[in-house]
Amino acid sequence: MSKNIAESTFREIPLEKGFFMLKFKNNSEKTEFYNRDIDNSYIQLHYCVKGNCKFHFNNNSYTFNVLDKHSIFLYNPQQKLPINLEILPKTSLVSVLISIEKFHALFSKEASYIPFLSDNNKNKKYYDSAEINPNVLLVLQQILTAKNQSSMRDLYIKGKTYELLSLHFDNGENTSEEYCPFLVDDREVLKIRKAKDIIISRMSEPPSLQDLSNEVGLNLKKLKEGFKQIYGDTVYSFLLDYKMEHARKLLESNQHNVNEVGLQVGYSTSSHFIAAFKKKFGTTPKQYVMSLQQ
Repeated sequence: MSKNIAESTFREIPLEKGFFMLKFKNNSEKTEFYNRDIDNSYIQLHYCVKGNCKFHFNNNSYTFNVLDKHSIFLYNPQQKLPINLEILPKTSLVSVLISIEKFHALFSKEASYIPFLSDNNKNKKYYDSAEINPNVLLVLQQILTAKNQSSMRDLYIKGKTYELLSLHFDNGENTSEEYCPFLVDDREVLKIRKAKDIIISRMSEPPSLQDLSNEVGLNLKKLKEGFKQIYGDTVYSFLLDYKMEHARKLLESNQHNVNEVGLQVGYSTSSHFIAAFKKKFGTTPKQYVMSLQQ
């Protein structure tokens, strides 16, 4: 199935029984929406190759915000996880949906090093979020740029999808505990997401970890472990990256000088802000602004 919406394109590509791919390209200036019913026998892998997209679940009671060059892996045998997706402007997304039966058949020999397939975990819900590996990103870009009218297109896409899965579950990738979470209680996920929202909203004066755990009602150990499981980083390392990205966008707006931007993201002295920005982006804030004007 292929569908064009103004400057946006969507393709659904059946690969085998219980195994298909979705390709989205939103090149427009408006947000596109996509909904599809998916039963609880399917594993979902969603890769945001460029831009930003949002997955809403449980009647919009919680949302997974998938950022540029990040992916999410979802599986819940206890309930359906229908796709309710917002695709923001200038976003490209590839989704792979595969039945658990098909998945087990593909990876039966590799089950010993894929925690998701272990006997202890096979009936549990699973959620994983991580930055897309560069090798995986290359395959995703090849999938997105495959010619729609090529007679060999579907075979090419099928081969690339198998390559994508093999890279995603390659030995050494996504096998440490921090990237293979089993957050059994959805309420814990909501509390950790609330913690993330709190530190972002108070980035100039963030609370201590203990104060943060008290505020969201989650013990300190679960907060630290759960945060790293969901966001792939510690609380304050995540916040630092967020602050630098926010600072970069403020500089691009050309409405604030370097000192003002530093203060907005929590640096009382410009020298500390400049050092942090240079460590992150390899250039000073002033040099970055000047490069935009060339």
